[in-house]
Amino acid sequence: MAANLAQKLIRSHLVEGTMEPGEEIGLHIDQTLTQDATGTLVMLELEAMQLDRVQTEVSVQYVDHNLLQEDFKNPDDHLFLQSACQRFGIWFSRPGNGVSHPLHQEYFGKPGKTLLGSDSHTCSAGALGILAIGAGGLEVAMAMAGFPFYLKMPEIWGVHLTGTLPDWVSAKDLILEMLRRHDVKGAVNRIIEYHGPGLKQLSAMDRHVIANMGAELGATATVFPADTEIQHFLHEQGRADDYTEQTADANASYDIEDEIDLGALEPLIALPSSPGNVHTVREQAGAPIYQAYIGSSANPGYRDFAIAAEIVRGRRIHPRVSLDINPSSRQILMSLVEQSALGALIQSGARIHQAGCNGCIGMGQAPATDQISLRTVPRNFPGRSGTREDKVCLVSPETAAASALSGCITDPRTLEMPCPSIEIPQVRTSRDELFQAPPMDDDLTQFALRKGPNIKSIPEFEPLPDELEVPILLKMRDNISTDEILPAGARVLPYRSNIPEISKFAFEQIDSSYAEHALHIREAGGHSIVAGENYGQGSSREHAALAPRYLGLRLVIVKSFARIHWQNLVNFGILPLTFENPDDYAEIEQNVLLHMESLRHQVADQPTIQVHVNGHTTITARHGLSERQREILLAGGLINWARSSRQKQA
Repeated sequence: MAANLAQKLIRSHLVEGTMEPGEEIGLHIDQTLTQDATGTLVMLELEAMQLDRVQTEVSVQYVDHNLLQEDFKNPDDHLFLQSACQRFGIWFSRPGNGVSHPLHQEYFGKPGKTLLGSDSHTCSAGALGILAIGAGGLEVAMAMAGFPFYLKMPEIWGVHLTGTLPDWVSAKDLILEMLRRHDVKGAVNRIIEYHGPGLKQLSAMDRHVIANMGAELGATATVFPADTEIQHFLHEQGRADDYTEQTADANASYDIEDEIDLGALEPLIALPSSPGNVHTVREQAGAPIYQAYIGSSANPGYRDFAIAAEIVRGRRIHPRVSLDINPSSRQILMSLVEQSALGALIQSGARIHQAGCNGCIGMGQAPATDQISLRTVPRNFPGRSGTREDKVCLVSPETAAASALSGCITDPRTLEMPCPSIEIPQVRTSRDELFQAPPMDDDLTQFALRKGPNIKSIPEFEPLPDELEVPILLKMRDNISTDEILPAGARVLPYRSNIPEISKFAFEQIDSSYAEHALHIREAGGHSIVAGENYGQGSSREHAALAPRYLGLRLVIVKSFARIHWQNLVNFGILPLTFENPDDYAEIEQNVLLHMESLRHQVADQPTIQVHVNGHTTITARHGLSERQREILLAGGLINWARSSRQKQA
């Protein structure tokens, strides 16, 4: 039977389960990616496992998120990560090398492989014909230790591309069109596979743009074929031997099908404060802006910067606008220098920042209050920029640069100039120049971990109790993001390896008293929260589950979950439930008591849980857990479960 590419990649790595949508499967993982906002916990988890050496083909630790060194915390963590890479046999990318996702595509990605990353935008690597999935750090640590990665078998969503992109329209507009059609939960529990004749004009980095923001659709992964374009890309990177063709069989079918005529697209913009709030640029034209920001993992290619440089070459940006340039890798920065593109940007009045995530994760370049910031980043969740009352809009580099010149939102098609044609230069940087390779020593225990005073051990949590009575501390709306659960940015992320400290910021955008209240009642049994659809969208940061769990969160009841956060809740022993009857959401109020009896029996043996509300009403909630996940939850989390499993094996 003809198979699509996603099915072929899954089948070649399947170690447990059957490939039926909704059934749990286990996959062998070839490569892992960690970054410094999540990697510190991953390395502490590897230490807790007493791992001798990682078992993957390739594991890479990047430092790209926490680059601001306001005090000792970030540089101490960088040294810790570097020492952990020696201790466990991991490649290390130092601060300033650039953003993990384009770097991994340039130096490590191999068609036909699986990649698991502790970053939700790991899916970017699907551009190379890789099955690339974002997950919580603990699951990545398990994969590094040689365990399979478990997930529910997704549906495969085929998107057939035809036509040719018009001038002034690029890959960012294509993925924004997908978001305009399907919104931020349109691809939950689905893999998006792009195919068709329209692929011919999409470069490897264009595909990266589209695959990257599959995360904003809620997709498990995005897959492109590894074709002649990918062969050319790997050849230019000096890695021609890493290429293998990866394509769908002829006449392959898909669970869901869609089609996009590239020629019908126009410049698009996602307005505040959701990637799914998409409109045409022409409809929004004329609104004054404060900032235009180009870079991030969502638009990391040479073309994305070079076309902006050509648009502003010989011109000056509007005096009201800050044009912020965030190069995505050293290699691309060198190319911009050699091709005089960087000079054109500087002469226009642009501000040049170091290669890294920077403002995308709230590490600098925060916009002014209530001022429009046009950004080529993947997300515009409320406050993610570092400014609480921000107005971040997602756009293409063409729209950002055109708007920087005029000082207001501008459709680039209205510029009085021809659309620039960009040639990609052949500038190559050796992997050995940028990365610290894993030691080849037989015994890595000789390498000591370097821990600064801000690095604390992971808290231990008790198993799930048989009876639970907890108040509802928060009742929230649809589409609550992990940035709202636990903010990122320069103020918070330096505490990423200190759970007691970082927990103080939990839910502060929603209720500034939450952390204090939760900690006060933690010893009395903890608390619960209630929310609407797509709870936990966004980042894979497991801190968004771990910090509330430290504060006593035992139960979450929602209409639906985002995939990664749902699994992170299970990993740390928090019971994730969905309303059997969504109308029950309206009947539950904040501060009421939820009571459950024989809870361990219900979790172990039944698909639903009976929840008593204030002692007089009973609602039914569903957990949707596999047998393995039930065992993890009953044990109090994945660490407890893994420890118990090793003891049984011994």
